[in-house]
Amino acid sequence: MVVYTLEQRWEILREAPSAPYVRYLVKKVKETGILIDKPKREKPKTVRKPENIAAVAESVRETPSTSIYRRSQQLNVSETSLRRILHKDLGMTPYKVQLVQELKPTDHPIRFRFAKWACDRLTEDADFAKKIIFSDEAHFDLGGYVNKQNCRIWGTENPHAYIEKPTHS
Repeated sequence: MVVYTLEQRWEILREAPSAPYVRYLVKKVKETGILIDKPKREKPKTVRKPENIAAVAESVRETPSTSIYRRSQQLNVSETSLRRILHKDLGMTPYKVQLVQELKPTDHPIRFRFAKWACDRLTEDADFAKKIIFSDEAHFDLGGYVNKQNCRIWGTENPHAYIEKPTHS
């Protein structure tokens, strides 16, 4: 809400004030005794103090993957204030962990052999790529479930973190 002084209000109006505005001014003088608006006090920052910001920075440095919920409990700071400190004061962003297929040392020669075979087929038959059928496969994980929606790593730049999981456990 924009607050104007009396002179600014008159300059904006440039004509006789409306009846509701006059009633507002009379009511204001009766209630407060003055016509000028009192300066508004800004609320002091109660949570985003330097010591709290330093504590959050240290906590993120030690364990960047701790959830907002858990970190807010550990530091006794609300989740909203913690997010504000992380974003506004520390300039951090939450990055999502990527799930990738776990590769064993024996997988590399097999992948190389397949790639060489596919290149040989493409040189023999130009339409070979059109004859391959790819499909999406569903795998049911027996080795534990990683919910990457809830797994975030806080940092000023992307750490490119990933978790290797076996495809067929």
